[in-house]
Amino acid sequence: MLRAKREKQQAYEFVSIEDLVPQDHLLRKVDKYIDFSFIDEKVRPLYCVDNGRPAVDPIVLFKMIFLGYFYGIRSERQLEREIQTNLAYRWFLGLGLTDKVPDYTTISWNRRTRFKDTTIFQDIFDEIVLQAISHRMVGGRVLVTDSTHVKANANKHHYTKQQVLKNTKDYMDELNAAVAEDRKEHGKKPLKIREEVNEENEIKVSKTDPDSGYMIRDGKPEGFFYLDHRTVDMKYNLITDVHVTPGNVHDSVPYLSRLDRQQIRFGFKVEAVALDFGYLTTPICRGLQRREIFAVIAHRRFHPNQGLFPKWKFTFDAERNLYVCPASHELKYRTTDRKGYRQYASDSEHCKTCPLLNECTHSRNHRKVVTRHVWEDSKEWVRSNRLSRSGKQLYRKRKETIERSFADAKELHGFRYCRLRGLPNVSEQALMTAAVQNMKKMAIHLDRLEKRG
Repeated sequence: MLRAKREKQQAYEFVSIEDLVPQDHLLRKVDKYIDFSFIDEKVRPLYCVDNGRPAVDPIVLFKMIFLGYFYGIRSERQLEREIQTNLAYRWFLGLGLTDKVPDYTTISWNRRTRFKDTTIFQDIFDEIVLQAISHRMVGGRVLVTDSTHVKANANKHHYTKQQVLKNTKDYMDELNAAVAEDRKEHGKKPLKIREEVNEENEIKVSKTDPDSGYMIRDGKPEGFFYLDHRTVDMKYNLITDVHVTPGNVHDSVPYLSRLDRQQIRFGFKVEAVALDFGYLTTPICRGLQRREIFAVIAHRRFHPNQGLFPKWKFTFDAERNLYVCPASHELKYRTTDRKGYRQYASDSEHCKTCPLLNECTHSRNHRKVVTRHVWEDSKEWVRSNRLSRSGKQLYRKRKETIERSFADAKELHGFRYCRLRGLPNVSEQALMTAAVQNMKKMAIHLDRLEKRG
C-alpha cells in the first residue's frame, strides 16, 4: 500500500557530530595530516592585543576560506549557508550542531582591511609547501612550469585605450655588454650610446577591473584575463609556486625570477625543468644554461616566407664563423646589431647566377642575410636537450603534471573564473586554490601510506 509520510520530524535524539561524519571523509584526512597551528603565528601581528571585540579564531576563519576553495563555492554568502547545513563542514571547523556559524561578512571584512597589503596568503601557501617537503613529497629537483588564462570579472566591451611604456627588459644590461664584447672580438667599433627612447604601446584597459590585461592569442579566447603562472614539482605533482599577472604579460617575463625565488625560499637544488614553447626565448635559455639546469622546452615552428628556404637549410660553421647555403656558398659575418643579432650576408655576385636564387631570397640586390643571436648557442643547447632521450621522457611528463594541475583547479576548485577584481584579490584566489590542491594531495597520500603500513 502506498502511503505518504508528511509528518514533520519532532523527535529529539542524543547524537554526536563526531559519529555523523564518515571516517573516510576528505576533511578528516586534511584535519589529521595538515598542521594549521602556524596560522596563529602568522596573523598575530595583524590583530590588536588589548582593544576591540574578541575576534573569530583565525584558524576557524581560514578553514572557512579553505572550505570554499576545496569545494569550489564561489560566494562567501553561500559558503555560510553550506556550513550551516553540512555536518562535515561543521566538524572541520570545530562547531557543534547548535553553534552559530561566523557571518560571511567576517571573511570579506578581513580581506578588505586586516589582510590588505600583507603577504599572509603567500605565507600560508609557502607553509603548506614546507610541510610537503617535511613529508618528503617535494624533491625540488625537477620542476615543470606553465601558465593558464583565468577570465577576469570584467566585460570585454567596456574599456578605454591608454598609452603605456613598453616593459623594460631586465636582461638589457647583460645583453648590451655581450653585444659590445662580440663587436670587439670581430674588430668592429663600439656602438654609439643611444639616448634612451621611451616607446609606448596602446592597450585596452578595463573599466571594471583595470588590473586585468586584454589577451589576444592564437587558439585562446579574446578578452580581459589574468594569467596564473604555476610551477609543480615532478615527484608528486605538488605546486611549489604561484604567480599572477595580467593577461597581456608574456609567459617568459616572470619565469627566471620565480625560479630563483623557489630555490631561495625552499632551498631547492633544481637539476631540470620542462617548459612549453612560450618560454623558448634566448634570455631564458641563456639564464637556465648559466644556472646549470637541464632545460627542455617545446619547439616552436616558424613558417618562412612562402617558397623560400627555412633557416635550418643554412648550416652554421662555428670554426669559421659563417653560414653555408644549400648551394654551398658562404655567408660571411658583417656586423652585430643592438638587439644582439649577428648578420651573415652572401656575395651578391655569386647569388645572381645561382639556380636556387628564387628559392633563397627576393631581395633586389640578390643578397641573402641570415641572423644569429649572440646567445644562440644557449638556444641550440636547449634544442639538443629536447631531442635527447632523457629530454623526451621529461617533456612527456608535462601533460601529466602541470596540465593536470590546471585542469583540477578549474574543474574542481572554481578557478575557471575570477571571483573578485584586482590583482591582489586574484592572487589570493590563485594561492588559496593551489594551497587546497596541495593539502588534498598530501592528505590522501599520507592516509594511504598509513593504511599500508
